[in-house]
Amino acid sequence: MIGHELREFVDHVMSAKMIGDEDVRFLRDEVLGDVVMTRDTLDILIALDRAVCRTSALFADYLVAACVDFAVWESRVTGHVDRETAHWLVATLSAGEGPSPLARRIAFEVVREAQSCDEALVCFAMSRGGARIGHAKAAPAPVRMAS
Repeated sequence: MIGHELREFVDHVMSAKMIGDEDVRFLRDEVLGDVVMTRDTLDILIALDRAVCRTSALFADYLVAACVDFAVWESRVTGHVDRETAHWLVATLSAGEGPSPLARRIAFEVVREAQSCDEALVCFAMSRGGARIGHAKAAPAPVRMAS
Protein backbone atom coordinates (compact mmCIF):
# COMPACT_ATOMS: atom_id res chain seq x y z
CA MET A 1 0.00 0.00 0.00
CA ILE A 2 1.37 3.42 -0.91
CA GLY A 3 1.18 6.46 1.32
CA HIS A 4 -0.99 9.48 0.71
CA GLU A 5 1.97 11.71 -0.18
CA LEU A 6 3.31 9.26 -2.76
CA ARG A 7 -0.15 8.88 -4.29
CA GLU A 8 -0.41 12.68 -4.62
CA PHE A 9 3.05 12.80 -6.20
CA VAL A 10 2.06 10.12 -8.72
CA ASP A 11 -1.17 12.00 -9.54
CA HIS A 12 0.79 15.23 -10.03
CA VAL A 13 3.41 13.80 -12.40
CA MET A 14 0.83 11.79 -14.32
CA SER A 15 -1.16 14.99 -14.90
CA ALA A 16 1.96 16.89 -15.91
CA LYS A 17 3.21 13.95 -18.01
CA MET A 18 6.74 14.71 -16.89
CA ILE A 19 9.07 14.52 -13.90
CA GLY A 20 11.23 17.61 -13.56
CA ASP A 21 14.14 18.36 -11.25
CA GLU A 22 11.87 20.13 -8.74
CA ASP A 23 9.60 17.06 -8.68
CA VAL A 24 12.60 14.86 -7.89
CA ARG A 25 13.76 17.12 -5.08
CA PHE A 26 10.23 17.14 -3.63
CA LEU A 27 10.00 13.34 -3.94
CA ARG A 28 13.40 12.81 -2.34
CA ASP A 29 13.13 15.38 0.43
CA GLU A 30 9.43 15.57 1.29
CA VAL A 31 7.64 12.45 0.06
CA LEU A 32 10.24 9.72 0.65
CA GLY A 33 12.69 11.51 2.93
CA ASP A 34 11.94 9.47 6.05
CA VAL A 35 10.35 6.46 4.37
CA VAL A 36 12.05 3.07 4.28
CA MET A 37 12.28 2.06 0.63
CA THR A 38 10.22 -1.00 -0.31
CA ARG A 39 9.65 -3.07 -3.41
CA ASP A 40 6.20 -1.53 -3.76
CA THR A 41 7.62 1.99 -3.76
CA LEU A 42 10.31 1.06 -6.27
CA ASP A 43 7.71 -0.65 -8.47
CA ILE A 44 5.75 2.61 -8.54
CA LEU A 45 8.79 4.73 -9.35
CA ILE A 46 9.93 2.36 -12.10
CA ALA A 47 6.41 2.38 -13.55
CA LEU A 48 6.47 6.20 -13.56
CA ASP A 49 9.52 6.06 -15.82
CA ARG A 50 7.36 4.28 -18.40
CA ALA A 51 4.19 6.25 -17.83
CA VAL A 52 5.36 9.83 -18.27
CA CYS A 53 6.64 11.40 -21.44
CA ARG A 54 9.73 13.08 -20.00
CA THR A 55 11.85 12.49 -16.95
CA SER A 56 14.82 14.52 -15.81
CA ALA A 57 18.33 13.14 -15.54
CA LEU A 58 18.04 13.80 -11.80
CA PHE A 59 15.10 11.36 -11.62
CA ALA A 60 17.11 8.71 -13.46
CA ASP A 61 20.06 9.13 -11.11
CA TYR A 62 17.78 9.07 -8.04
CA LEU A 63 15.97 5.93 -9.19
CA VAL A 64 19.19 4.08 -10.06
CA ALA A 65 20.67 4.92 -6.66
CA ALA A 66 17.47 3.90 -4.84
CA CYS A 67 17.33 0.55 -6.64
CA VAL A 68 21.02 -0.18 -6.03
CA ASP A 69 20.72 0.76 -2.36
CA PHE A 70 17.65 -1.43 -1.90
CA ALA A 71 18.77 -4.48 -3.88
CA VAL A 72 22.44 -4.52 -2.92
CA TRP A 73 22.91 -2.74 0.39
CA GLU A 74 19.58 -2.90 2.25
CA SER A 75 18.67 -6.49 1.44
CA ARG A 76 20.26 -9.32 3.38
CA VAL A 77 22.90 -10.71 2.82
CA THR A 78 24.41 -7.25 2.28
CA GLY A 79 26.20 -6.94 -1.06
CA HIS A 80 24.58 -10.04 -2.57
CA VAL A 81 21.51 -10.06 -4.81
CA ASP A 82 19.65 -13.30 -4.17
CA ARG A 83 17.39 -15.22 -6.53
CA GLU A 84 14.15 -13.73 -5.19
CA THR A 85 15.37 -10.14 -5.46
CA ALA A 86 16.86 -10.75 -8.90
CA HIS A 87 13.64 -12.24 -10.25
CA TRP A 88 11.60 -9.40 -8.78
CA LEU A 89 13.89 -6.85 -10.45
CA VAL A 90 13.79 -8.63 -13.81
CA ALA A 91 9.97 -8.76 -13.69
CA THR A 92 9.67 -5.12 -12.64
CA LEU A 93 12.22 -3.78 -15.08
CA SER A 94 10.90 -5.75 -18.07
CA ALA A 95 7.19 -5.03 -17.53
CA GLY A 96 5.08 -3.85 -20.42
CA GLU A 97 6.88 -3.60 -23.73
CA GLY A 98 10.20 -4.58 -22.22
CA PRO A 99 12.84 -2.61 -20.38
CA SER A 100 13.26 1.10 -20.90
CA PRO A 101 16.77 2.50 -21.24
CA LEU A 102 16.59 3.50 -17.57
CA ALA A 103 15.48 -0.02 -16.57
CA ARG A 104 18.49 -1.49 -18.40
CA ARG A 105 20.74 1.02 -16.62
CA ILE A 106 19.27 0.04 -13.24
CA ALA A 107 19.90 -3.65 -13.88
CA PHE A 108 23.46 -3.01 -15.03
CA GLU A 109 24.29 -0.80 -12.03
CA VAL A 110 22.83 -3.31 -9.53
CA VAL A 111 24.94 -6.10 -11.04
CA ARG A 112 28.02 -3.88 -11.15
CA GLU A 113 27.67 -2.83 -7.51
CA ALA A 114 26.87 -6.25 -6.04
CA GLN A 115 29.56 -8.61 -4.83
CA SER A 116 27.48 -11.46 -6.22
CA CYS A 117 24.23 -11.61 -8.10
CA ASP A 118 21.76 -14.25 -9.23
CA GLU A 119 22.32 -15.20 -12.87
CA ALA A 120 18.82 -14.10 -13.96
CA LEU A 121 19.65 -10.47 -13.28
CA VAL A 122 23.14 -10.78 -14.72
CA CYS A 123 21.71 -12.19 -17.98
CA PHE A 124 19.04 -9.49 -18.05
CA ALA A 125 21.57 -6.72 -17.46
CA MET A 126 23.86 -8.02 -20.19
CA SER A 127 21.18 -8.65 -22.82
CA ARG A 128 21.24 -6.17 -25.66
CA GLY A 129 17.77 -5.96 -27.18
CA GLY A 130 15.90 -5.86 -23.91
CA ALA A 131 14.25 -9.21 -24.53
CA ARG A 132 12.66 -10.66 -21.44
CA ILE A 133 14.50 -13.49 -19.75
CA GLY A 134 13.06 -16.75 -21.03
CA HIS A 135 11.15 -14.98 -23.78
CA ALA A 136 13.95 -14.12 -26.19
CA LYS A 137 12.96 -13.98 -29.83
CA ALA A 138 14.21 -16.80 -32.00
CA ALA A 139 16.96 -15.88 -34.41
CA PRO A 140 15.72 -15.50 -37.98
CA ALA A 141 16.37 -18.38 -40.32
CA PRO A 142 19.33 -17.84 -42.64
CA VAL A 143 18.46 -16.52 -46.06
CA ARG A 144 19.61 -18.66 -48.98
CA MET A 145 20.80 -16.85 -52.01
CA ALA A 146 19.75 -18.20 -55.37
CA SER A 147 22.69 -19.32 -57.51
